[in-house]
Amino acid sequence: MGQKTGLGVPPQTKKNDKRLRPADAPLDADGLPRLASQTELFVRIKGCLATLILSSVFAAVATPTRAAPMDPALERLVTVETAGCRDSAGAIQGAGPAYEPCASDNAAFKRLVNQYAFAFAPTAMHSARTTGFGGFHVSLEAAYTSIDSGKDYWKRGTQGDSNSVTGQNASPAGILQLYSVKLRKSFGFGLEVAGSFGTMPKTSLWATGADVRLSLLEGFRKSIPGMIPDIAVGGGVRTITGTPQLQLTVSSLDVQISKPIPIESAVVVTPWIGYQYLWIFGDSNVVDFTPKTDAFDSCKYAGVNAPGQTPQVSSGYSGQPICTGTGQVWDFNNNRIFEPARLRRQRLLLGASVRYETFMFGAQLIADLVSPSDAQSGSASKRALAGENRQYSGVFELGVMF
Repeated sequence: MGQKTGLGVPPQTKKNDKRLRPADAPLDADGLPRLASQTELFVRIKGCLATLILSSVFAAVATPTRAAPMDPALERLVTVETAGCRDSAGAIQGAGPAYEPCASDNAAFKRLVNQYAFAFAPTAMHSARTTGFGGFHVSLEAAYTSIDSGKDYWKRGTQGDSNSVTGQNASPAGILQLYSVKLRKSFGFGLEVAGSFGTMPKTSLWATGADVRLSLLEGFRKSIPGMIPDIAVGGGVRTITGTPQLQLTVSSLDVQISKPIPIESAVVVTPWIGYQYLWIFGDSNVVDFTPKTDAFDSCKYAGVNAPGQTPQVSSGYSGQPICTGTGQVWDFNNNRIFEPARLRRQRLLLGASVRYETFMFGAQLIADLVSPSDAQSGSASKRALAGENRQYSGVFELGVMF
């Protein structure tokens, strides 16, 4: 009689047959080569994604810090009336008894902050449904924001080519890009928090921030309640670093409505629509409008006109610097601070995501609901932003949920 084999298992795949498998290949209970389970495969993919994210962050951090074309250059934002206070290289010119110091162009500063802020603002890139009790969502996000690159404040207010002799950025980029790593964590009862860390190419700027949201209605799947969409309210904050001239913080409040649409057992498409209100806080540090001139050197500084100083003054103490020889005091008045920018924006959010098991891809369009000028509450800000165009952002996200 021929040799009997296990039921349903070909003789060549029996556990004691080594012809079709490596000597160290693991076997399952039936003696067949064991395939990676879904859990093992997911762990491997998570490891690869984490490695990619960390490598990107470390590579970016290791990049030497230097002025980039789209970095702020606030020293060039002087008023038209005082434009003769400096030359194109940033040195003082025309110094003398009739010299008029540089005056900050506060309207141009507000316009520049207004458009930077739209690009750095929280994207609210998610549906109204959370990741579920104890769920995590790790993703890479890319946002592309339009700016009025042909406007004067972008040309004067950004660095441009370091070899430029025109004293401005001759060709500002038309799109601001922002690439971020995001982590979302759900705690049940519709509560979810998130953290974000991103960088903007062609600048030295980094953005960090956090979000929180509460899903008021989510999870209805059956009967009549299954027709009710998910509704969530949330907020976020973003702040930037990387420039000594500008402090920018953007906070937001948003409301979103979404509804998941199952396509197959493992595929879910979720469209959403939302409204977002932004508060923008832009402040400058002390800006030297003539950085190519050393005020102490041009003055031949010898102290302050105050009691106890040398040389002594015969009458009156003004507290002003004392210059010697042919030195001139005029450049000390070219250090200024811009008026704080306190602005508002109202934005429409239209997006959708596709989820396949643990993987998710999403896309979103962000657009101004009203013009930047109409969104302001103060008359000075309305005047400063009069005629400014609406902005748009396209946001894309790739991540895993588990």
